[in-house]
Amino acid sequence: GFLPRDVAAHHRATIIELLNQALADAKITHQELDCICYTKGPGMGAPLQAVALVARTLSQLWDLPLVGVNHCVGHIEMGRAITGADNPIVLYVSGGNTQVIAYSQQTYRIFGETLDIAIGNCLDRFARVLKLPNDPSPGYNIEQYAKRGSKYIELPYTVKGMDVSFSGILSFIEQLAKTKADQYTPEDLCYSLQETMFAMLVEITERAMAHIGSTEVLVVGGVGCNVRLQEMMGQMAIERNGKVFATDMRYCIDNGIMIAQAGALAFARGFTTPVHDSWITQRFRTDQVHVEWRT
Repeated sequence: GFLPRDVAAHHRATIIELLNQALADAKITHQELDCICYTKGPGMGAPLQAVALVARTLSQLWDLPLVGVNHCVGHIEMGRAITGADNPIVLYVSGGNTQVIAYSQQTYRIFGETLDIAIGNCLDRFARVLKLPNDPSPGYNIEQYAKRGSKYIELPYTVKGMDVSFSGILSFIEQLAKTKADQYTPEDLCYSLQETMFAMLVEITERAMAHIGSTEVLVVGGVGCNVRLQEMMGQMAIERNGKVFATDMRYCIDNGIMIAQAGALAFARGFTTPVHDSWITQRFRTDQVHVEWRT
């Protein structure tokens, strides 16, 4: 639901004030910094470019090395740091991504992913159909509606091997909401949408756990805040004598500290991004990153 140009304008208007506030809150000066970490991708082009420009400028003004960070890896490393998960299967669910990931040979390997839209995008778009507010977020409001639902409505369940598809289920439930509003309440629609999509995620996550013999699941990304998703994933893990690791919205939702955390790990192993290579990209896959800090 964000317009890239508006987000970029917001970033440009607030980033200097935010930097000054961060330094003041930490009670340090820029002379005490070791590097400048920024998001290289993936994401919306205009906001990424706005922040990369500031990062580049500060790097040269303050004579500090740059560290470009993969947004997805930032979520994973923040989740591992906060929860203490050792070597989990990672379910990364957000507005722009849906992936099942496992670590192997210094790479986060993607076992399965969405074939079309991300789960968070699906939830946000359905929230607009129901005219749910954006405050605090569309996905959160769907979760609250779902808690009041009790009647399960059968929806398309699309799992293809290790991959999932959400566009069909969205089209189907949109039609129900528009043409059969007298038969189905918004609460029951939200409940059914969550139950169906989360069951799809549990299935492919469990299959990945079985494949590598893992007993841990780490749920990251904005949709990872959803308590019902955590419950369903937790039930599956219990049946496998495993455990689910998750965080609250302070760490699930996009934040600056996750970029700093992942960047610090890479910088500690000698990784830097030369200024001439400090471009951004909207398509930067999780499995394109050399995770040198893990053995």
